[in-house]
Amino acid sequence: MEELLGHLTDVYRCLASGSCPQRSAVEVARAVFSGLCVHVRGGDASSLSLSLVHRLVSGARGSRFCREVLVELRGLDLLPQLVLHFQSEDQVVSHLAARSVSACVCYHLQESGAVSPAWQRKCVEAFQSAPPSAELDACLWSLTDVLKRLIKGARHGEYILGEILSGFDCSLLSLCSKFLPEGGSPATQSEVVFTHSSQQVSSFCLLLDLLEVLSASGVCAQSQRLIHARCPALLAAVGHGSEYFVRRKAALLLKRAALQRLGEDLALGGAAPSGLKQAGSGCQRLSLARSVLTAVDQDWLHGVQVRPAAFFGGTKQIRDGETQEADCVMLRAISLIVLKSIEIQIQTSGGAAVHGAPEPCVYVERLWGFLRRCSVQLAGLRHLCCWISLLFGEQDDDMMEAARALLALFLHHRDQTMSSGSGGPAVLAAACSSGFNPHCHFVLLLHSVSFDHSILLDFLISSETCFLEYLVRYLKCLRDDWPGFIWACGGGAAAPDCGPSLQESRSAPPTPPAGAGSCVTPPQRRLVDYDSSDGSDPEDMEVCDSRPGPPGGLGNADAARLPASPRHRRRLSLTDSPGAAAAPRPGVVTSARAVQCLCELREVVSRLHARKLFPYNPASLLKLLTQSFLPVAIRLYTSCLQTVFALL
Repeated sequence: MEELLGHLTDVYRCLASGSCPQRSAVEVARAVFSGLCVHVRGGDASSLSLSLVHRLVSGARGSRFCREVLVELRGLDLLPQLVLHFQSEDQVVSHLAARSVSACVCYHLQESGAVSPAWQRKCVEAFQSAPPSAELDACLWSLTDVLKRLIKGARHGEYILGEILSGFDCSLLSLCSKFLPEGGSPATQSEVVFTHSSQQVSSFCLLLDLLEVLSASGVCAQSQRLIHARCPALLAAVGHGSEYFVRRKAALLLKRAALQRLGEDLALGGAAPSGLKQAGSGCQRLSLARSVLTAVDQDWLHGVQVRPAAFFGGTKQIRDGETQEADCVMLRAISLIVLKSIEIQIQTSGGAAVHGAPEPCVYVERLWGFLRRCSVQLAGLRHLCCWISLLFGEQDDDMMEAARALLALFLHHRDQTMSSGSGGPAVLAAACSSGFNPHCHFVLLLHSVSFDHSILLDFLISSETCFLEYLVRYLKCLRDDWPGFIWACGGGAAAPDCGPSLQESRSAPPTPPAGAGSCVTPPQRRLVDYDSSDGSDPEDMEVCDSRPGPPGGLGNADAARLPASPRHRRRLSLTDSPGAAAAPRPGVVTSARAVQCLCELREVVSRLHARKLFPYNPASLLKLLTQSFLPVAIRLYTSCLQTVFALL
């Protein structure tokens, strides 16, 4: 045994250093296989042989010696011996075996296009009959890793993925029936979804990882639709899971499914795999949305528990009179699951009310009740429209998704209200009372970036958020509702200080009083150097009248608590200081700054487009910017000057 371990150690060191072992490929293959066949206490020989197999596969492309050893090992029937280690009581050995097997399976697929029968048979047996165990965990991890490798690899098409998944479809459905049973409400499903077994929790978490990769594969199979089909059971896991990290993991999975971001980590470092663009058809998303809204209607949110936020090194010591904020990641996940479900329901129903279902506003009110229960800071808001900036201020992508969903809700509510003969300020007041007035959200967004058009340009160019789609939709709303925008600016004439977000408030010093100054960070790095761009001919402008509605909108007490964008904080202009609150025309300075920001954005985008430097055709966006802001720019600048003179 000592001689075998010494031999394996020498081979491993040679391969790690890039040199070729002195022994032949046949001798090395036999030594590796002998190590796999020997079961000794501690698993030293098995662990070393498994690590060697993985290194041989990793170096096969660039090393002829590694390829020769693998050919010899294949002749010794390597994979059946490898999968035997899936059931090892040593968790390290079991995981090393799963890693080595997945590497070998992908290597053989590249070489011959065939799937190992021994590996497939072992996984199918484990999925169909094995209880939660190390063997089941190894099979789940191995299949997940193989699918990830194939999705990332440009040489493998959907055909190979489909061929592999077709052999697992029935067994995966059987496995999900144990962990995610169909039928019943989330409350009743919680009785069978979980026990307090640590092994069952481990297997369940690995199953969630596999389900995400299956959905991201884009392959047309039953297993590819399991997340959407078993949404009620996943909601039960979020509301009634035995471990908090399991509830959090299930919530984040549902959030990515609702946002169509399943498998987004597979695209890191390169172009998005083709499967990621196909995850979640319209019917699947509608099924998910209906499951979520049904659960909310059955008081699911009341059972969702959110723990205090975690800190590195353990829990935080709470001083007298100090409150610990809730887990913001969980709060954002739950909020987006509900908001996106509302948006999907509205879009698929064509604006018509669903028979027997509550109005969408009811779901928002229940979401707000959940947030008020879990977050002390959110519960203290007087203007509810501020919650989106306070909760999502650190996550630009999530904030844009939430803003887009709330905009869809507002348009639906406005259309329903106006069809019944009501409208005008009553619609805006109702929207503010439930926190979904899009004009308030847009004003808060501009405040958070200090009305800097270059930051909006970065958002437009970046593919990390849905800002382009959100901005186009909002500008269409704004084009038809200028008085609503002025109404939102009315109470926010004084610029908010850069107050902390929920995440920052746990470690940041207290927010200074209004007028004491705002947070400042180094200047923003711009993605495009547009200052040197050649000018372009301005488009014709038609000046028309704008009739602002009654002052109202954001209150300064709430606005002062909102965060600046964490990457784009700016010192606010003195012309928009708290002293301007006494101006005879409330909101005119804020609205003028907004118009100036959007006009500058339009000018820059137009110049870049003229020089063919913009990444896509912005013609529709430029048209909307012209229709929404330029016709009233002159009047607002005049009003702003009148306000300044009045202050002097």
